[in-house]
Amino acid sequence: MSYKLRGFIWGMLFLAPSSGAWAAGEITLHYNERPPYLVSEANGGASGLTASPAGEAFKKAGIAFKWAKTPSNRQLAILEQNAEKDCAVGWFKTPAREAFALFTKPIYRDKPWTALTNANFKAPAGVKLADLLADKKTRLLVKESYSYGTFIDDLVKKIKPTTTAVTLESPQMIQMIKADRADLTFVSPEEASYFISQAGLSSNDVKTLNFPDVPQGEYRYIMCSKQVGAEVIEKLNKAISFQ
Repeated sequence: MSYKLRGFIWGMLFLAPSSGAWAAGEITLHYNERPPYLVSEANGGASGLTASPAGEAFKKAGIAFKWAKTPSNRQLAILEQNAEKDCAVGWFKTPAREAFALFTKPIYRDKPWTALTNANFKAPAGVKLADLLADKKTRLLVKESYSYGTFIDDLVKKIKPTTTAVTLESPQMIQMIKADRADLTFVSPEEASYFISQAGLSSNDVKTLNFPDVPQGEYRYIMCSKQVGAEVIEKLNKAISFQ
């Protein structure tokens, strides 16, 4: 075998993918700071109720990835554009999102959602969320293009309460509640205290309402652009330990 031919063969072997992870390409794993779900780490990674199992699944599956801190609405736009191999952590699965994204198995399940109200808002003891939203005097504040889980999303769609939709993050929305620009907004109990603190408020500034008709919270998933492909999703599913 000539020296040139040997060099060509070795060069081709060097350029060939050496592992499934390399062949799949590095995936960008997007997250938005949301303690205790998603918390930035000093090393550029993330941890938390959804970040930790997501990162562990990628590592266990041998899939190369990098963390990227990205606003939630931007994450949706990136996945919908489907230009690169991107995933986002801790999202709910909805029919609208399934139209443009791939989902893994669940990585976490929320506790029943609650509402934050301004201090002056009065609601009957034990009131159902459906009855509260049916009262046209109730002013609901929601985040645009955001899902609060199937039960709440369907209830809002059905009842059509007096609603203001904004593109602000949760701490700014809670400030709007405190300023009496709306009566209530939804929040998962896992992150209520953090959002109140980030809004510069205390538990005396807003009230928490629990509802007897709101069921156990929704499952959260890793949501990926279709560029990622079914093979990677299957590898992640095998690596996810959540039951």
